[in-house]
Amino acid sequence: QVHLVQSGGGSVQSGGSLRLSCAGSGDSFSQYCMGWFRQAPGKGLEGIAVIARDGTTTYGESVKGRFTISRDNAEKILYLQMDSLKPEDTAMYYCAAVFGLYSGNGCPTGLFIPANYKYWGQGTQVTVSS
Repeated sequence: QVHLVQSGGGSVQSGGSLRLSCAGSGDSFSQYCMGWFRQAPGKGLEGIAVIARDGTTTYGESVKGRFTISRDNAEKILYLQMDSLKPEDTAMYYCAAVFGLYSGNGCPTGLFIPANYKYWGQGTQVTVSS
């Protein structure tokens, strides 16, 4: 079991950068498949980045080349570095985790399906102004 606590976020102008953090508690943090999701006003949850237990990363098309997901297993922290931010990046951002029982790199086949993740952070707001 893992408990996730998020920090970071806030308001920034278009083109700026922000970094989100997601601190995990509990054992075996390194074995979890972890991801970042976001929800814009009036829209559903969108999966944007996933990192497997072996460090393999996958990005959604909307953030590819601008956002970087990383993890520090020793400190039990998941990060999302967000660069070249756009107004359309404005959303509530959530970190999520699922224990890596899946074959291969431990992540579920549906990487960006929210229902595949068992543990969630509390969410943090990111607002990008033009």
